[in-house]
Amino acid sequence: MNATTTGTGRLRAHPLALPNILTYGRIVAIPIVVSCMFWQNILHGDLWLRWVALAVFIAAGVSDFLDGYFARIWAQQSSLGRMLDPIADKLLVASCLLMLAAEKTIHGWALFAAVVILCREILVSGLREYLAELRVSVPVTRLAKWKTTLQLVAVGFLIAGEAGDAVVPVITKIGIMLLWLSALLTLYTGWDYLQAGLHHLTREDA
Repeated sequence: MNATTTGTGRLRAHPLALPNILTYGRIVAIPIVVSCMFWQNILHGDLWLRWVALAVFIAAGVSDFLDGYFARIWAQQSSLGRMLDPIADKLLVASCLLMLAAEKTIHGWALFAAVVILCREILVSGLREYLAELRVSVPVTRLAKWKTTLQLVAVGFLIAGEAGDAVVPVITKIGIMLLWLSALLTLYTGWDYLQAGLHHLTREDA
């Protein structure tokens, strides 16, 4: 067993365990993806930069699956990993959404889908912090994991954007459609977290 438990029942972090290294890599991927998108669109670089951004983004998305998988099969789950994993996901999606909006790949009504996703992530982060103070753990549901997967797929299509449209003309349109679907799923899963927060809030005030 590589993970140990402290006296308070919390898993002791293993900073250099492979699952944590994969999570660190996902965070490191963020400035690379954003820089490629900025260089291609804002600085009018070549379209191959979009493919580089997409490749790094896909690698980061795959690492999101692998870190949890390895943590389970190798018993390397830790409090550090549980904290960093959702943070890395949110940073990756949020930074890409902001860049996609800045370059107007996401524009018009589609901006509302991006706003819904960003607001939900902020709301859930606040609720998790509040519930943590009450020593209440809210596990990530399977539906929430599907939500994250759908967000990553939608953002991946949108990162391909103009470069993808040069190969298949509907890539950006597919990305926008998936973004709306992920926004709806985001609202649904966010409501679950909100209900849990309100439940414990009313119990505390009672």
